[in-house]
Amino acid sequence: MKELVAELLEKALEENESLFLIDFSVSEGNQIKVVIDGDKGVTVNDCIIISRAIEHNIDRDEIDFSLDVSSAGVSEPLLIPRQYLKNIGRNLKVITKNNDVCQGKLEKANEKNIELLWKVREQKPIGKGKITVQKEAVIDYKDIVEATVMIKFN
Repeated sequence: MKELVAELLEKALEENESLFLIDFSVSEGNQIKVVIDGDKGVTVNDCIIISRAIEHNIDRDEIDFSLDVSSAGVSEPLLIPRQYLKNIGRNLKVITKNNDVCQGKLEKANEKNIELLWKVREQKPIGKGKITVQKEAVIDYKDIVEATVMIKFN
């Protein structure tokens, strides 16, 4: 069953190249769960199209199943490099394997790592007072435990 769903998903996603798979699973009771994302977001219609591509190609008389197709929520952690690419320019909170927490603007992303920029106030090297300093971190994906987009509310 899982192989069949994987094939149907691949075919459906090839027809809309702006969508991509985040995760899918098939439980023992044939409960199919699919999570997708898109370079320009995901609409309800996108979920319906993916759902129909699976549902209409599995015979319910032969296999009883349930199907849930959803989009990766904005509060969900980023899991694959393509998600980072679509979020360039947004603020992220990144927790690394060393338990370091970085919060900053996602400046760059590629297949290997990301680059975050942020500003901090630090003591002047000479004299009294503080200055604003721009900081930068390049973090490999293998070192990221969790990364989430930080949402601003006005």
